[in-house]
Amino acid sequence: MNKVFIIAEAGVNHNGKKELAKKLIDVASEAGADAVKFQTFKTENLVSKNAQKAEYQKQTTNKEESQFEMIKKLELDVDTHKELISYAQEKNIMFLSTPFDHDSIELLDDLGLEIFKIPSGEITNLPYLRQIGKLNKKVILSTGMADIGEIEDALDILISYGTKKENIIVLHANTEYPTPMEDVNLKAMVTIGNTFDIKFGYSDHTLGIEVPTAAVAMGAYCIEKHFTLDKTMEGPDHKASLEPDELKAMVKAIRNIEKALGSSLKKPSKSEAKNKEIVRKSIVAKTEIKVGEVFTEDKLAIKRPGNGISPMYWDEIIGTFAQKDYKEDELI
Repeated sequence: MNKVFIIAEAGVNHNGKKELAKKLIDVASEAGADAVKFQTFKTENLVSKNAQKAEYQKQTTNKEESQFEMIKKLELDVDTHKELISYAQEKNIMFLSTPFDHDSIELLDDLGLEIFKIPSGEITNLPYLRQIGKLNKKVILSTGMADIGEIEDALDILISYGTKKENIIVLHANTEYPTPMEDVNLKAMVTIGNTFDIKFGYSDHTLGIEVPTAAVAMGAYCIEKHFTLDKTMEGPDHKASLEPDELKAMVKAIRNIEKALGSSLKKPSKSEAKNKEIVRKSIVAKTEIKVGEVFTEDKLAIKRPGNGISPMYWDEIIGTFAQKDYKEDELI
């Protein structure tokens, strides 16, 4: 199995501060994630001045400010992008960012990003999908709020404009922060993979780490999870994010599950082979048996260890003659 690609989603949890963004890169790198992901947008291109905040954003941020005002504070400029990219390289972790508009797609392409992450909200944005499709890069497509038909349309656009199907991973997602367990519908992730014969993964917004770990056990190629330095910080996404020690625990759990999945072959493992003789049983003499006596059911027993004749040969041994004397418990 390929190594699961783990994206630690910093998103806008840097609160617009470069120092916080660097600390988030540190945390993602120390946790062992493969990539740390931010968000790239020009507020003017993303949100109209009178757009409402989502319900969860109203609860986690200042009710008085508009979505425009909230998001403007979280914007990262070009120089900050460049600085964070080189900082991530130093920390040996891939820098990713989700573009939310055409200028941002161009900017990230100019900055040499290898992978383009399409957020759930853009899955029905044809001009956006077409622009990313033409780049012929690797693409990770989130599918929160989408049905199978909308995923099919988005994939058709990406592929018809030049992105190779084998370079796309489709992530099952739910965009409610935090996602209630009964709305996760993790089996739909596998449905996506089977329907389109495509690599699949999971972008998680539940509290805790069980669900992304379970997704790996179900065959996910990619896991994305929000994290923060501190859940109690001011900002829209901190509350539904993992803290550093939880991110570490998630990465560790995923890497363990990865190892545990193994191959699909059922055979004794190296570590357990030595236990065969100790735990399995053999046919032994139940009482003293003299040479020439017939082996009958009341003269034989089945006991450990397992280095004699297997009890699978019981029927063949019954009715044959003893070739020598046996003491009680001696292997036949």
